[in-house]
Amino acid sequence: MDVTPDDILARAQAPAQNGRPVRKDEIELHDRGLYIESWLPERRSRRKPLLFIHGLLGGSWLWERYLGFFAGRGWEGHALNLRNHFWSDPADPAELSFDTYLEDVVAAATHFGPNVVLIGHGMGGLLALKAAERVDVSGLILLSPEPPRDLRPEARSHELREIPEVFGRAAIGWETLPEKLQREHADLTLTDVLRIQHLLGQKPREAGAARRQVIQGISVDRSRLEGIPRLVIGAGLDRYVEEETTERLADWLEADYEPFGAHSHFGLVFAEHGHQQVAEAIRGFLELHRL
Repeated sequence: MDVTPDDILARAQAPAQNGRPVRKDEIELHDRGLYIESWLPERRSRRKPLLFIHGLLGGSWLWERYLGFFAGRGWEGHALNLRNHFWSDPADPAELSFDTYLEDVVAAATHFGPNVVLIGHGMGGLLALKAAERVDVSGLILLSPEPPRDLRPEARSHELREIPEVFGRAAIGWETLPEKLQREHADLTLTDVLRIQHLLGQKPREAGAARRQVIQGISVDRSRLEGIPRLVIGAGLDRYVEEETTERLADWLEADYEPFGAHSHFGLVFAEHGHQQVAEAIRGFLELHRL
């Protein structure tokens, strides 16, 4: 039977299926309008809770395959939606910034207590680093994280001027033909690409101020991270955070480092056929440190 573009889009928009049956729950931090999607193992264990933090234009949808993978192996996973992202309350993105997102992460990490392990992707990795300066955490896992100020080149004025107050998927190159995106992100299937495109949203809704702050440089105090097990993961096909930059960050943090040369930025987490390799590396790190 022929597969039509409508069939592909329908499959792309369907929830990802992964892992053994788990209990799903939700947590709402009403004072901040935040929604946290939780996938829990059938039976409670002594493993540390995992708090997943997305980056620009993301949401808890980014982590569905990881949530299923880890819940099926005894970890409770909680995927935060930053303010004005996915299921969290809407807000004017022109009034949001890296600082307001950081307050969201700190609130979520505080909710779960000092046993929590922070896992961040892209800007979410930088948010995890900053949150770990302020609240006690048991571990840090950073996937293609945006680098802090000490590892960034000096921001150019034209770069900052080009960032609008509010932007959408076009600004990160995802407003184009799915087939072109698949060629650029070789580890993603066409279904992966269509689903990511759909969930990034069609309307501009991301805070330009947050992106400008990241490019200008966010300072990180490494001394506040002493004693916290740290893992940094890089992607060889990453078009947003180069793998060389990610490796430099691992050295700077004195963190364990795992490179995945055949993975893209989103593929580290979302690729149907590649995410499990990365999840297994994270699992090994968690088990090594008894997290």
